[in-house]
Amino acid sequence: MFKKVLIANRGEIAVRIARTLAELGVGSVAVYTDVDRDALHVRKANEAVSLGLDPRAYLDAERLIAAARATGAEAVHPGYGFLSENADFAELVGKAGLAFVGPPPSAIRAMGSKQRARATMAAAGVPVVPGGGAQTLEEARATAARVGYPVMVKATDGGGGKGMRLVRSEGELEQALERTRSEAEKAFGRGDVYIEKALEAPRHVEVQVLGDRDGRLVHLFERDCSLQRRHQKIVEETPCPALDDATRSALFAVAIQGASSLGYYSAGTFEFLLDQRGAFYFLEMNTRLQVEHPITELVTGIDLVREMLGVAAGEPLTVEPVARGVAVEARLCAEDPARGFAPSPGRIRHLTTAAGPGVRDDSGVEAGSEVSPHYDPLLAKLAVWAPNRAQALARLRRALGEVVITGIDTNVAFLERLLATPEVTAGVYDTGFVERRASELASPTDLDDTALAAAAVTAHLGATRGTASATPTNGLPAWVALHRAERLGR
Repeated sequence: MFKKVLIANRGEIAVRIARTLAELGVGSVAVYTDVDRDALHVRKANEAVSLGLDPRAYLDAERLIAAARATGAEAVHPGYGFLSENADFAELVGKAGLAFVGPPPSAIRAMGSKQRARATMAAAGVPVVPGGGAQTLEEARATAARVGYPVMVKATDGGGGKGMRLVRSEGELEQALERTRSEAEKAFGRGDVYIEKALEAPRHVEVQVLGDRDGRLVHLFERDCSLQRRHQKIVEETPCPALDDATRSALFAVAIQGASSLGYYSAGTFEFLLDQRGAFYFLEMNTRLQVEHPITELVTGIDLVREMLGVAAGEPLTVEPVARGVAVEARLCAEDPARGFAPSPGRIRHLTTAAGPGVRDDSGVEAGSEVSPHYDPLLAKLAVWAPNRAQALARLRRALGEVVITGIDTNVAFLERLLATPEVTAGVYDTGFVERRASELASPTDLDDTALAAAAVTAHLGATRGTASATPTNGLPAWVALHRAERLGR
């Protein structure tokens, strides 16, 4: 195992990696830009190196490698986002005599372009969504006519829900192409796009794989990531409530088949769309650790970061994955659902996290943290485990109810309402469910106006008398009761 590892990331994933390094007795090196000088991930590491004033410096490969060399780090863990799926960065790390904690650059490059990934997987016998090229308007029209409307226009590079548009008719195609190319150019530096058949009301199901350098590959079961807004996941669960045993086994086999064709090692995720008939199609492969990896860790008891480090150090895999129970994760973000999920940067005045049996809080912030507009609004991931799905959902709703964040807007109340819907409770949702219900879930609930007024008055009086923290309202300190009433009913 390594003696010291540089974490080429920030926020909650940098904190999470630092924790595993601490358990292993491995030194950790954080990096930070000026706006992150006082960030939690900086204090969780053994050492920290400034990347300078530019908020984009987390993308500066040369500066990251220089920081690793200066501190004597032997390896670089990229986390997710930033340079985690950049094959050039992985190669530069290797050329610098450092270990890249991730898959081989060849696999990253093969899966980095969605069109190239589709072709590679199709050649390996993995089913893909019908689609094709869209380099010109004429080619796009021909592809769309062949696969049939509706179609998705997608950027060949990037991810995170950016660079994709639904097109329902030929009349919408030209404008969609222009807008997607423009968005892709701004977000990923390339404006290339392609077309896929749009599946009606699909589920988004992914398979976690893990491999070592000796060629051993295992799957760590599946995750359902269908609860999304703007193509970005907000709630994930495992196992998927919609899969039968035969389809589940087929998904696992195809994922291993695809990974094997790439000579893959380390952690990676195959993402599929599951249609209403139960057929599944390859969507993309993320050649890195996933944001939602905690739920896989909760049901298997396997630390994926630890395994990635071992593989990068040349150690063989010894895990024998067995899944037990159900795990569900919700992403807590600094955003305002009532304003179209607009980002909500600012300083967190107070933060109370959830705790209790079966609750895991992966947070990158604390009270006093400054949420910067320069980065992703993800604050924390709240994940729970329970013996069955009903108990897991109840536990997550309870845990969300314990969370108090003041100073910025968050999606916590939105998540509480989402998890309480009959469809989610029954497990009968699809990738469009959140969008269809977004305005309803973001609007005030039917709270009792008198109770709200009482909470407001009690909190105000307590604050002016300097006794707000000691004045109970419905069993809670007044200011907490007011905060919860406002977030659930405003």
